[in-house]
Amino acid sequence: MASKNIGIKEDVYERLKAHKRGDESFSETLNRLLGELDSDWRTNAGFLSQHEADDLEAAVEQGFADLDAAFDEDGDGIDERLSGES
Repeated sequence: MASKNIGIKEDVYERLKAHKRGDESFSETLNRLLGELDSDWRTNAGFLSQHEADDLEAAVEQGFADLDAAFDEDGDGIDERLSGES
């Protein structure tokens, strides 16, 4: 795999070094730390405009409503089959 060299300040190097685990390379350390950062929802908070957030919220609410309706329909069929009615 190709590699790149980057210049960092000594204090940043020391902080990064402090996060290393065992024989982990600096690349592995950075990859792990960035993975943890990416998985933290707070990292991405505020990345949507208000309009996009409203649209997303509406889509999620509609998805839940559709899911509820599907479960209601399936639930009625299951109830009928369990009771012996068809």
